Amino acid sequence: MAQWKPMYLIHGDDHGRIAERRASLRARAEAESGASGSEVIEGDASTPEAVGLALSAMTFAMGRRFIVVDGVERWKPADVETHVLPALKGLAPDMTVAFFAREDGRAKVPPALVKAITKAGGDVVEQATFKGRELPKWAMAEARRLGIELEPAAAQALVAQVGERQQRLLRELEKLALEHGAGTRLGVEEIQDAAADSAEIQVWGLVDALVARDRRSVFRAFLELREQGESLQRLIPLMARRLREVLAIADRLEAGESPAQVKSSIKGSPWALDRRIKEARATDTEALRKALETLADLELQTRGMGDLSEDTSAVRALGRMAAA
Repeated sequence: MAQWKPMYLIHGDDHGRIAERRASLRARAEAESGASGSEVIEGDASTPEAVGLALSAMTFAMGRRFIVVDGVERWKPADVETHVLPALKGLAPDMTVAFFAREDGRAKVPPALVKAITKAGGDVVEQATFKGRELPKWAMAEARRLGIELEPAAAQALVAQVGERQQRLLRELEKLALEHGAGTRLGVEEIQDAAADSAEIQVWGLVDALVARDRRSVFRAFLELREQGESLQRLIPLMARRLREVLAIADRLEAGESPAQVKSSIKGSPWALDRRIKEARATDTEALRKALETLADLELQTRGMGDLSEDTSAVRALGRMAAA
């Protein structure tokens, strides 16, 4: 059975890791006390006053009681001192409360709450994102934790290929550990072979949807890429390159080359090439050329030559490109 502390505070600007910690803690709590023994306070309901009342409320539930509190970064220090700190001082011995704060800019956990939890013997854990120059060192440490070794140059190559989002880097390291096994030392060559550019992979899905004229999938793929922080200045060249590859295959097929001839002259996995050839055979080459022209216009607009915002210009351009 888990040894629980009376209080936990997980805070910082690594929102993905905080969400993972929250899900893990809640799963452990429900495994011990059942769903009825765990209470979640989140959204608009997560106010210092409401949390103070919940912490002070009597309960007839058997076993340890768990309260998970989200949104602490929105609380005002004065409200914490008025409603929450008095309740924490009288916390029942069979109760555990876990606070989660997804910090960003001025949205920070109130210092008085940090002090109170630390003084009471609780755990305070900061989940902070690393700056770009710190990520290779972090990746090397995470690799060691997973049982593999990354050479310094390989760690830099990994960050360059995958990007600076720690969750993506960690997923890639986990795949590398599974593929190569414990005790393996990886250099730049192994990283370049195994660690694909995640944004580029997703751009393939966006291009697939464009070629298929699937407007809904086009917009969904684009919004997902933007939400994860990909810039239009990076996405447009990737999209253009992929469209040109499909167009080049389509032109060769129209000129009389067989699929086997096309495959023999292009590097890549047979499965991916078969898919590209299938798309090229079904596409309208003139539509692909117009799509490339639209991308060129969009690139100019993102350089300050348009009147609309970048995202508005992109959505309109994608809509034209995906039009039947």
